[in-house]
Amino acid sequence: MTESAPRNFSLRNLWRTTTVRLTAMFIAIFVGFAIVLLALIAYQTSIQIQREQFREVEREITQIRLLASRSGVRTLAFAVQRLADRPGPGIYYLGDPTGMMIAGNVTEFPPAVLAETGRFELQYERGREIYGGPEDEVQTHGTAVVESMELSNGLRLVVGRDVGERRGFNAIILRTFFAGAVGIILLSILAGGFTVRYVLRRIDGITGTSSKIMSGSLSERVPVTGRNDEFDAVATSLNAMLERIEKLMIGLKEVTDNVAHDLKTPLTRLRNRAEAALRDNADPETQRAALETTIAESDQLIRTFNALLLIARAEAGTSTGSFSDIDLSEVVADVAELYTPVVEDAGMELETAVEPGLKLHANRELIGQALVNLVENAIKYGHIEEREGGRIIVSARSEAGRIIIEVADNGPGIPDADRARVFERFARLEASRTEPGAGLGLALVSAVVRLHGGDIVFEDNAPGARAVITFPVR
Repeated sequence: MTESAPRNFSLRNLWRTTTVRLTAMFIAIFVGFAIVLLALIAYQTSIQIQREQFREVEREITQIRLLASRSGVRTLAFAVQRLADRPGPGIYYLGDPTGMMIAGNVTEFPPAVLAETGRFELQYERGREIYGGPEDEVQTHGTAVVESMELSNGLRLVVGRDVGERRGFNAIILRTFFAGAVGIILLSILAGGFTVRYVLRRIDGITGTSSKIMSGSLSERVPVTGRNDEFDAVATSLNAMLERIEKLMIGLKEVTDNVAHDLKTPLTRLRNRAEAALRDNADPETQRAALETTIAESDQLIRTFNALLLIARAEAGTSTGSFSDIDLSEVVADVAELYTPVVEDAGMELETAVEPGLKLHANRELIGQALVNLVENAIKYGHIEEREGGRIIVSARSEAGRIIIEVADNGPGIPDADRARVFERFARLEASRTEPGAGLGLALVSAVVRLHGGDIVFEDNAPGARAVITFPVR
């Protein structure tokens, strides 16, 4: 299979990617929320300024009304004029009932303002003395919000504020709002672009690795940046899976080669014996012996294929029976009792040290078969030819939330370099080449232990070898 073509980063293709669409959606949500928040702040600020102006107007009106109730017209006019002469947005007018102005900074108002009581918004003109002389008076105009009322002494009072300054401030807020909104949109698009580019680059790395693997390069791995982010977590998991797949493929190739190599010899022997039995000069005894040997060789081949099938099922996570809570102590004790006569016939001793009441959720038949293979392996390779005293020890105990099963012998042991290799299919050490078997017993043990979530290792028993199985207690 050829490697996939590079991604075409056109706008149409980019929009089809989930990353771009999700990023665009989040940008739209964020920008919308930010704009609404800025608009709310600007609105509340404008309202607060307006309220402050109204509070000032109400406070001044209260003071003037109190002064009108306690003082004469002259004092009241003097106080209103002092307020009117101050620089600022204040609007002041004090007039008699006929509409004649007594004090203030605005001379003319619409008739409705002087005739009625209430709050009004109006256009006004006023004169402001800059140097103190009438010739230096400058006319100013604008828009104001005023409060009109009649005092207790019959005079007409108008107090207000120019809204031009407030509207100017509102314009500043509005310009700031638009500038902030544009900035948020640009920064969000920039951040979204970087995010999309980063995510797509990481995804393209995974896609490129997958394409190379599909083209036959099983050694390829997904790049890991070392940032320990979620992409590195996914890449690490994928690399572990790819490592496992590569090992399985290599193991499958080795198994195929080993099956072809190890079965070729017995099949050749079967053919030769059958051909010899069919010769014209073969006597009946020779033919019978050839048939018996053929049956024995066939039985060995069937056992080999059955072992391969059982290993394949165990490694695939499927067992020949269901899982249940079993008494592991009873299983170990039964296997030890079953093989005690066999061990004695081999000139060895079998000792047991089994802690009672060990419970495990497992397949009883597979666990029993694994223990049988370990004991038979110890009998076959743990004997001592040059001296007596061969001993096999089978033990089971619980320790720190784990169940540990050990099968130990005091034979020649296993070299350090071969302790991991003995669990491979058709693995035969040089010292055991002359022994019968296909090299599948320990491979089956390893597959059964992994199926139950455990581990198995061979350790030095000084002298001899010790197989240690560890099961987690769930």
